[in-house]
Amino acid sequence: MPRVSELYIYPVKSLGGIPVTSVQLTDRGFQYDRRWMLVDENNIFLTQRDYPQMALLQTAVTKNGIQVFQKNCQSVNTVIPFGSTTGDTITVRVWEDLCEATRVTDDTDQWFSEILNVNCKLVHMADESLRKVDIRYAVHENDVTSFSDAYPVLMIGQKSLDDLNSRLLQPLPINRFRPNIVFEGGEPYEEDVMERFVINGINFFGVKLCSRCTITTINQDTAEKNKEPLKTLAGYRMMNNNTYFGQNVLFEGRGTIKTGDEIEIIKRKASPVFNEGYRPVEETT
Repeated sequence: MPRVSELYIYPVKSLGGIPVTSVQLTDRGFQYDRRWMLVDENNIFLTQRDYPQMALLQTAVTKNGIQVFQKNCQSVNTVIPFGSTTGDTITVRVWEDLCEATRVTDDTDQWFSEILNVNCKLVHMADESLRKVDIRYAVHENDVTSFSDAYPVLMIGQKSLDDLNSRLLQPLPINRFRPNIVFEGGEPYEEDVMERFVINGINFFGVKLCSRCTITTINQDTAEKNKEPLKTLAGYRMMNNNTYFGQNVLFEGRGTIKTGDEIEIIKRKASPVFNEGYRPVEETT
């Protein structure tokens, strides 16, 4: 039976992630996951796609807030205090979604603007701000997410990464793909067909394959760009002009999951059909 092998949270969208051994599920994903975000002067979200230097900012959860520091110089750091905001509510854009967010502090804005060399503001998503997932893939009418790209949880199997790495000249770490859940066991790309599964009594639903972008080509330790893994993935994981790796997941209920938890697959769906040469997992009931 598959088991959870790794868990990650990303407190500030597009900054470094944090490996954890257990995580609490909230109404919109893992606790602290992408509840903060940087926006430009037009209140549009910033990501590594346009600012790869964001990869060099690491985060950590402390007793008082979220610490942000440079990977190559930890003495350059700031702390985002829990509950600290200016009280100013603004409308921000994440892709095509508009949602309400609260500015954090002027000092925090200045720190990020200087470290990234771009005028930006840090905002927080309050509990009252409800950003719905795409209704076409929602399991429940009130499914919401944080400042994530579209869904609250991203899941990838370790064997999927192993298979991809077997095709690459230079193996890549899992942080290129920014998952929330990594699992061991099963077959490569098992996540493709996991329609409903249970972890520690909580129901999860695989609703949409994750279309991959250029963030996967950014080395998370150096911020350097390359053509891989998108070049290789396009050869066997492309469908409708998009390249896929990982499964976007919704869930119902609250609770805690941890590394080592078993994943009970309740229902499988048909394997997606990719480019010639891809051998999908056989469908079972």
